[in-house]
Amino acid sequence: MKFILDNWMLIAVALSAGGMLMWPMINGAGPGALSADGAVQLINREKAVVIDICEPAEFAAGHVVGAKNIPLGQLEGKLATTVKNKALPLILVCQSGARSRSAVGIAKKLGFDNAHSLSGGIGAWRSANLPIEKA
Repeated sequence: MKFILDNWMLIAVALSAGGMLMWPMINGAGPGALSADGAVQLINREKAVVIDICEPAEFAAGHVVGAKNIPLGQLEGKLATTVKNKALPLILVCQSGARSRSAVGIAKKLGFDNAHSLSGGIGAWRSANLPIEKA
């Protein structure tokens, strides 16, 4: 108890540092998460492939221009045949970013080591006033 009282400031700094390290995971980002601007840079500079993992009706309502639609349930079976070059960056998109985060794990398991999730999903894309196309 004496240690805690004597070093309360050190403990407070350690707790706040730990909180800052955990913030990206709490905030919905995480490993492999990209902002809309980061996604645009990958698309323009490195020819990233955009895969929309929404269901066909959601995809038809609006998606990133040039995105290919593979619903999450079919991703494991169809991704390798849809995207032949595993070295290209892969951007996985869904409505909110939640499903695409889990899709990153599937893509990496299939050998797509440069797979990313669009943080915030298509909603973040729209908020950034980036182009949407409808099927």
